[in-house]
Amino acid sequence: MDSKLLLHHRGFPPTTPRRNLTHMLKRSPPILAVIAKPKKNIAIETETMTIYNDNWFDRMAIHHLSKNVQTATGIKNSKTGYESLIEAATYVSKNYNPNKQQELVIQALQSAFPKPLLSMIRTLMPHSKFTREFFAVFTTIFFSWLIGPCEVRESELEGSIEKNVVHIRKCRFLEGTSCVGMCTNLCKMPSQKFIKDSFGIPVNMVPNFEDMSCDMIFGEEPPAAMDDPAFKQPCYKFLCKAKQKHNLDCSSV
Repeated sequence: MDSKLLLHHRGFPPTTPRRNLTHMLKRSPPILAVIAKPKKNIAIETETMTIYNDNWFDRMAIHHLSKNVQTATGIKNSKTGYESLIEAATYVSKNYNPNKQQELVIQALQSAFPKPLLSMIRTLMPHSKFTREFFAVFTTIFFSWLIGPCEVRESELEGSIEKNVVHIRKCRFLEGTSCVGMCTNLCKMPSQKFIKDSFGIPVNMVPNFEDMSCDMIFGEEPPAAMDDPAFKQPCYKFLCKAKQKHNLDCSSV
């Protein structure tokens, strides 16, 4: 930090004799001031966190998923509500490599949703335009507790316009963790794999790390992880709660 020290005395005439000047210095203590240049590259978060008023269904769903993540790791926490889910996810992020992180989340999702139910849905709703649009609407209605407020949008798929996109205005999970690595390894990658393996429908999750929005595009195959722009995003250096790198373990792809 560059600084200058200013010494200033009130009322000293320009021709004050040396003896009188010494006497005045004893009576009038100097006024000290520091002029400093501000530091550069300081990130200041001006926006406040989104406040959620979870209803009974939201709280039950959050508790259910959090408990399944905790069971997958074998580590319980004393948090409640969405903080409990964030705490469980943060533990996974800090203690396992990206490959294992994705495996644990998929394990938790498989435990959270009964296999007979998943099999029935896949049998009754084979991959089609209707199914893609149904899943988009279903996600906005029943999973806003997890991802935040969202809406259905259109996209072009195979030459036709479909309402197969879930646009998340500001992802609750990403905002809660402020961590790029937790978004990619604990949400994007395992969710894409779980949805395709369980329902036979590919989905490409495209996060926007500038405004924390995200698009879930049902029916679109995601790019290979090494080519995915999400893995080229630098960490939120000043905001990240996980405080660790989010490099991709390409052996897991």
